[in-house]
Amino acid sequence: MRLTAENLSIRRGNRLVIDGLSFAADSGEVLLLTGPNGAGKTTLLRAIAGFLPLESGNTTLHGGDTEREIGEQSHYVGHANGIKSSLTAAENLEFWCAYLGGSATRTHRRDRVYGALDRLRLAALEDIPAAYLSAGQKRRLGLGRLLVADRPLWLLDEPTVSLDAASVALLAGIVEEHLSGGGLVLAATHIPLGLGSARELRLGGSPAASPGPSDSMIMEETGFNTGLPSVDQSRQGQEK
Repeated sequence: MRLTAENLSIRRGNRLVIDGLSFAADSGEVLLLTGPNGAGKTTLLRAIAGFLPLESGNTTLHGGDTEREIGEQSHYVGHANGIKSSLTAAENLEFWCAYLGGSATRTHRRDRVYGALDRLRLAALEDIPAAYLSAGQKRRLGLGRLLVADRPLWLLDEPTVSLDAASVALLAGIVEEHLSGGGLVLAATHIPLGLGSARELRLGGSPAASPGPSDSMIMEETGFNTGLPSVDQSRQGQEK
């Protein structure tokens, strides 16, 4: 499976946030989206998920289901946790499992839900309404949708928000398992995810540079500390 983006331009209001962006990512790898605030990380993820229109260009998931849109083959986890406060932890994941088609039978859905709760260290809180969970517990619960339904492409926007070091390591393990099974991950992040290695797609230019055609998009092989040289791939407009 390969995700390709060709000459993407994406506008938010009257601002051209992304202009002429091209990249490719293959199954079994994670592509980290980095860059300053306003560089277009969230915009890019939302556009790939189908929540924002492309002004020009196209995205293709080669090896995916040709009868379904990319967004239908993706898990998108944004800044919001996507949980309902009045539902228990288990009920929230039961909803996501049923909504996302995680299983054809109720018994199998419950197995996936309780397996996810156990994996995310939330099993002891399964009957607690989400409103009473801590910020970190709510974030882990929101990430639980990754485990209750299979999707080849994961689009994660700042997935480590509110997570402590142990929970970041837990998430890294879940991501690594997804990659080892042939999955693909695009993640916007300001901090390392604790993965052994990853490719980095850096959006936006230097904060001191004026926005416009001079800003570049840089893609480099990195584990955040590999020291490998970056390669200028294309030009990208920065949000004003």
